[in-house]
Amino acid sequence: MRKTLNGHSNPLTSQEAKQHQEKYGKNELQEGKKKSVFQIFLEQYKDFLVIILIIAAIVSGFLGDFESAIVILIVITMNAILGTVQTVKAEQSLQSLKKLSAPEAKVVRDGTAIKVPASEVTVGDEVMLEAGDYVPADGRILVNASLKIDESALTGESLPVEKDDSVLTSEVPLGDRVNMVFSGSFVTYGRGSFIVTETGMNTEVGKIAGLLETAAEKKTPLQVSLDDFGKKLSIAILVFCGLLFGMNVLRGNPIGDSFLFAVALAVAAIPEALSSIVTIVLSFGTQKMAKEHAIIRKLQAVEGLGSVSIICSDKTGTLTQNKMTVEKYYVHGSVVEADAIDMKDDLTKRLMNYSILCNDATVIDGEEIGDPTETALVALGNKYGVDALVLRGENSRVAEVPFDSDRKLMSTVHPNSESGNTFYMITKGAVDVLLDRTNRIIEKDGIREITEEDKKAIEEQNQAFSRSGLRVLAFAYKEVSEELVKNGVSVNDEYDYTFVGLTAMMDPPRVESMAAVAECKKAGIRPIMITGDHKVTAAAIAKRIGILENESEACEGAVIDPMSDEELKDFVEGISVYARVSPEHKIRIVKAWQEKGNIVAMTGDGVNDAPALKQADIGVAMGITGSEVAKDASSMILTDDNFATIVKAVENGRNIYKNIKSAIQFLLSGNFGAILTVLFASVANLPVPFKAVHLLFINLLTDSLPAIALGLEPHVETVMEEKPRPHNESILTKDFLAKIGTEGFVVGFLTSIAFLIGLSRGGADLGATMAFGTLCTARLVHGFNCKSDKPVIFKKAFWNNIYLIGAFLIGLILISGVLLIPGLKNVFDVVTLSWTEYGMVCGLAVLVLPIVQLLKWIIKGRK
Repeated sequence: MRKTLNGHSNPLTSQEAKQHQEKYGKNELQEGKKKSVFQIFLEQYKDFLVIILIIAAIVSGFLGDFESAIVILIVITMNAILGTVQTVKAEQSLQSLKKLSAPEAKVVRDGTAIKVPASEVTVGDEVMLEAGDYVPADGRILVNASLKIDESALTGESLPVEKDDSVLTSEVPLGDRVNMVFSGSFVTYGRGSFIVTETGMNTEVGKIAGLLETAAEKKTPLQVSLDDFGKKLSIAILVFCGLLFGMNVLRGNPIGDSFLFAVALAVAAIPEALSSIVTIVLSFGTQKMAKEHAIIRKLQAVEGLGSVSIICSDKTGTLTQNKMTVEKYYVHGSVVEADAIDMKDDLTKRLMNYSILCNDATVIDGEEIGDPTETALVALGNKYGVDALVLRGENSRVAEVPFDSDRKLMSTVHPNSESGNTFYMITKGAVDVLLDRTNRIIEKDGIREITEEDKKAIEEQNQAFSRSGLRVLAFAYKEVSEELVKNGVSVNDEYDYTFVGLTAMMDPPRVESMAAVAECKKAGIRPIMITGDHKVTAAAIAKRIGILENESEACEGAVIDPMSDEELKDFVEGISVYARVSPEHKIRIVKAWQEKGNIVAMTGDGVNDAPALKQADIGVAMGITGSEVAKDASSMILTDDNFATIVKAVENGRNIYKNIKSAIQFLLSGNFGAILTVLFASVANLPVPFKAVHLLFINLLTDSLPAIALGLEPHVETVMEEKPRPHNESILTKDFLAKIGTEGFVVGFLTSIAFLIGLSRGGADLGATMAFGTLCTARLVHGFNCKSDKPVIFKKAFWNNIYLIGAFLIGLILISGVLLIPGLKNVFDVVTLSWTEYGMVCGLAVLVLPIVQLLKWIIKGRK
């Protein structure tokens, strides 16, 4: 097969791989035809409100109001450009996230196994597989070591298929091609390798690529909720505008002007920017989170993170360092901390040397190779200046009896430097096994016969270490003759030892885990440990970091097997640590918490974790140790596999939600202020307070920039002092709507005063100009009120959002130019203000800040 594809029987070289990629193309499924930027731009004009604006511009032109027509067209064109930029950026952001979480493949190139993106796998490549890997392309199996592959995505067969490397003699259905692997399937067991025969659209999955459409365009629940609210609000506002249009016509106003004003008021009052601003804020939020090691794969996860009340976390690598570390020695009948080892003590030094010699691991330039237990022993030696390679060079290994799980021992034989013709055998292993083979013990005073009291003391220390979650190894040695070495040592020679000491080690908690768990509890989030490890080890770690307070809160997975779902719902409340769990246990635990009304985040890294990750509201996959299947099932990927990153992501999620609420509060309160001003003028039988072009200017200027800036408000840690919000809570609560109404009333009241002053000083045109200037400036100032529910006027936080300050300054310069530059008065249908009148506008607009801040202070004092 390899010779047929490559022209030789060796793996591809890098150069050949490049040639094959050019010949066969990239290993990617072709996406549907993408829209051009121009098409995206044209689609911005499909919006119902934009169509109304275009009609309004045409009507204005026919009525001779060319300035308004031009301004309207400029406004909708600028909005279309903004929408196009947002859409293109969102697509680019999605593509970059896809690249960050794209699957990789292990291929043999130039005789060396390397990792490459799955898209670079080509025909003729030899791909290595192991449990948890996605199969990146179709191919023929070369090496098979108990390979089992889940091909359910292709065949519908739920059970994994056992593979072999035999030759099939006839054409068989896809599910029976046991010597082949197929793209999109994944390895559930075993390991092996295969040679790639088809890539990209030529694979079996490529033939049904139409069925693999992504749901990346799906709107988040918050966006759906806001769209629904926006539609209802739009209908109400259109009805109001229709009534206003009728009233203006009945009062004798020109039909054209009345129609144009009604349309402009509708566009200004309807918060059509809501959904796009939510998308922009979520996009910026995901970029910030990616920089902090949390890649968000689904936008819904950002919202969900703010409501998380339960975090079910794996232990190894997430709460712990995933690195075995020696914590204690036991020599001379006493415990010595690993940080306080005295290398001048002969017995302690002997124990360290023996632990490195009877050991197959190496640590070179910080890279650890070998069993984690053994690398921990070598790493401790490095810490105290004992170089494993130098020590092993001086004490060469002449024989060995490898470790096996039945006898729980490993032995190595080395020359005795003190005696030229004898050797010594070092043995390490389980304490109980090695003690049974020990007759002597070495102490400060030399070697003596071991007593039952000695053995009892050693066993008690072993149990004490074990209760603390430490993994214990015993070390002993004996002298052996040259003749025995020549004849070969065996398991039959592992007896009559001299006991040296014990080493105790564990995978210690991450430094930041304890603080992260405390942060969780402060935020009303309950952290729960779910692990396959032993209960004693899990409980010891959980106690250290604060998850477990009482040992009765720990149990093994087998305990929940006989429970019904109802019984489990009651049981989970009292358990913080689950040990020796299966994937089925994980799903049941997650479901039980969800049925109690909680939003659950669940971590996982293995293939078997995928069902639980999908079941959880927020599935969190490990970026370093996680399988591709787990990543695919998740909604968030941790690039550092760190529990503290989940907690940080929850904090970010809460802040993003808070910022979105601030932007919504700003938009709706400002729009409500404009509506109240118009309503006041209508009820009081006064002239219309705004011209159409005024409202369009406000819509473009004071809707978008400050709202986006509020969405980028710096994150605060105080959100973690609040309890998780209920998952079914609407963003538009009674309290929230009351704030919008109160603040909108203040804006509308001040605008109405400006309108009345203008009317009294110079008639309807001056009144409309002053109302326009005040509403526009007051909304810019009001952006600072929306930063927080608490008064911030005399705090540093008032100045900490450079985007909001920038939006305010840009807006102030533009509105000031419109009000003060004579050349712009015809374009924007305003009267050029005197400096006194401009001062009145600014004075009234600025009043919105102290009034609203005072109201916040009063409300805060009542709570």
